[in-house]
This record gives sequence, C-alpha cells and structure tokens, in this order.
Amino acid sequence: MRGRRKASAGPLPQRDGIDAVRVRLPEDPEGRWGCVGEYLVARFGGAIGGERVAAMLGAGRFVGADGGAVRGGEPYAAGLSLWFHRDFAAEEPVPFPIGIVYRDAHLVVADKPHFLATTPRGRHITETAVARLRRELGVPALQPAHRLDRLTAGLVLFVVRPEERGAYQTLFRDRLVRKEYEAVAAYDPALVLPRTVRSRIVKERGVLAAREEPGEANSESCVELLERRGGLGRYRLVPATGRTHQLRVHMNALGVPMLHDPLYPVVEPEAEGAVEDFSRPLQLLARRLEFTDPVSGEPRRFVSGLRLSAWPEG
Repeated sequence: MRGRRKASAGPLPQRDGIDAVRVRLPEDPEGRWGCVGEYLVARFGGAIGGERVAAMLGAGRFVGADGGAVRGGEPYAAGLSLWFHRDFAAEEPVPFPIGIVYRDAHLVVADKPHFLATTPRGRHITETAVARLRRELGVPALQPAHRLDRLTAGLVLFVVRPEERGAYQTLFRDRLVRKEYEAVAAYDPALVLPRTVRSRIVKERGVLAAREEPGEANSESCVELLERRGGLGRYRLVPATGRTHQLRVHMNALGVPMLHDPLYPVVEPEAEGAVEDFSRPLQLLARRLEFTDPVSGEPRRFVSGLRLSAWPEG
C-alpha cells in the first residue's frame, strides 16, 4: 500500500520507529466518492484488496487529525487528512549492532553495519538504521543527513532536531563534507597509485549495477594503496562526488573490484538479496567524516570504530 510518506505530525505515534502514513483526500469535482471509505478502497484496493481496506477501517486503523477512528462511512471531504500505519512484512534481522560514535543534542554519528539500509525503502523498512536508532535511542524525530549504501559499513550522520536537518543536508549537497573510505581488494603490482579516477557513471532505475559510458565526467575519486598483504591490498578512497556505487565502479574499472562485491564486475545471484550471506560483507567502509558544523561553527572530525573483516588487526 502506498500513501504520502511524510514525517508524521499527526496523531499517531511511530510504530517500530516508522512514521504513520498521511493521506490527504484530493478534490473530487466529478463526485466519484460519496464517502471516505469509497475513496480508500479505490486508492488502496488494487494493492491490498478492498476487503483488507474495509477490515482496516473496521479495526479503526485510519484516524483523523483528532486521533478518532475513521470508519469509512463519513461524507467525503476534499482536503481531509487521515493517518494510518502500513502493515510491515517480516524482515530478516541484520545480526550486527549499530555503534554510536558521537551523540549530543544536535547530532548522532552512527557506525552502520554492513547489510543494514540507512532509510526505509523497498523490502527494508523496520530493519533500517534510522528505524533502529529511533527505537534504541528514544529519539523519534531522528533523521539522516545523507545516505550510505546498504552493503557499505561505517559512518552515517543523523540529525536530532528536524529544523536543523536542512543545514546538514546542504553540507553534503554542496560537497562541503570530506568523506574518506577504506576498501579491501585485489593487489595489482602493475596498477600505479595514487591516482584520481574520473568518469561518467550512469545508474538506471530498476537496474542493479551502474555503468560507465563515454561523455563528460560526472564522478571523481582519489584511490591510494595503504598497504599490501599477499594478493590483497587495503585502499584509501576519497570521493569528490557522490554518484551511486561510485567507488565500487571506479575500483572495478581499475581492475581491482572490492572483495565480496555482488555487483562488480559481475552481477551475482545474491545481489537480488533473496538470501543474505552475512559472512561475506562487501569490503567497503566509510571511515571518516570531516566538516565545519553549520549550527555551532565548530570543526568536526569523526572516525569509524569498525574494521573490514578481510583485513584484521595485527
């Protein structure tokens, strides 16, 4: 079921760290809907069935601005807002904790584990970093200032106060945050490093892997070899831009794709995510974030406490 997904300022509290969905009844100049229930069945019946919508109405799952249940027989009124909680499908728990690197009245800097999505999307709703942190920290207004790919581990910046979120998002939008990553990949003695990689990356909706194509570059990454152990290398990656899968695409283009990458160079069956192999995380870590705080004016520098499993200490 799809509705207007928006931070709920309505009467329903969050459920499992997820906001209620708000539905605003549209204008109806043709008079198609005589009552609220008819509209809800028309809107959501195709997705979950009219009987299910009726059952939700009967159970008081839809509420008005005053928190009172809307049963469906009320006269249709354009502009009326309703709230309800979606039914969440069962999700496989990601068996790793979220570390807290820093927390104050404005920010939470978390160490997101591999396999955990940052925000709700698709089949990952309650098993996401933002939902978990809202529940664990008791901060229902918490929102991320940026996103980190689900398979990548490391630092994610969350904002405590909704009115300050825009200021932190602007930092990432305007590339005023220095982000540094680490990766483990094959070692190639013929690969000359450090180097800056620039290319044009295209990611099509519905296609799992991004691709490089001719044309003006829209991505830039600095790649440096930190150390070598046998046939593996540990790399520092500093992106100047933020295209989808940029670092993974650039490492693959250099001939040293990241260890356990299910998309590059070849899309593997597990990339569809039907069954997760938690023992083989993508060897990519968001290691550092540095920026000038737009609220306090202070310089900020955060370092992840995680390590890549293919490169243990010692």
